[in-house]
Amino acid sequence: MHSAEAEFAKRGHTRSGLPVYTPGVPSPLVDELHREFRRIADPEKAPAMQAYMKSELPFLGVQSSPRKRVQRRVFAEHFPGTATQWRRDVRDLFDTAEHRELWYAATDLATAAKARDFRVASSLSLMDHLIKGSAWWDVVDAVASHGVGDLLSRYPDQIAPKMLSWSTSSHLWRRRTSIICQLRFKASTDLELLQQCIAPNIADKDFFIRKAIGWALREYAKTDPDTVRRYVRDHEVELSGLSRREALKNIHG
Repeated sequence: MHSAEAEFAKRGHTRSGLPVYTPGVPSPLVDELHREFRRIADPEKAPAMQAYMKSELPFLGVQSSPRKRVQRRVFAEHFPGTATQWRRDVRDLFDTAEHRELWYAATDLATAAKARDFRVASSLSLMDHLIKGSAWWDVVDAVASHGVGDLLSRYPDQIAPKMLSWSTSSHLWRRRTSIICQLRFKASTDLELLQQCIAPNIADKDFFIRKAIGWALREYAKTDPDTVRRYVRDHEVELSGLSRREALKNIHG
């Protein structure tokens, strides 16, 4: 294993962490996505895409725009009719993926607006599966902000305690999720929860945690810059330079 690959494996960024999963007969949605992604793939682009994402899982060579066009059509034609089928399709796409584009399709299906009624508080376990199984920012950040965030906004009494627990998890990407899950909340941000999730991570030396803290504060600063400015001032010693710079990036004066 090359040194870069060893570093990502050390972070848990491997497929070996996924539990054994035996899918049933692929649904029309899963079957067509596999077929269409192969049809539009450009294998010449695949190595560069894999290198950019530092991914152990190879790419087919399907770039974002054509992938999303295919997904929109396939989702419109074959969207799961039940929560059970939705969960199964997400797991089929994600757990059996031989190429990273299928992870992206699973993420988009899990967080789709059309699946909102299927996402109930217990769906956090599915989101957690994607987070721990991918263990990298491309999947984690989308699941955190669109999936976990949606659950937190609708089931705060059940999900907020989970985020507090995740904020002290041994799993890096759970901790990142607890910090950034409110990125889209604006004035609805639970500031106390955000601060409580930042607190056990504030002195963490990992880039992805430091970046998450700064990112979450920067987004909230669009709503309440004075509070963020004050928070950074009060925690100047504990916050990393990266977190401080990110938090204050768009605050002037």
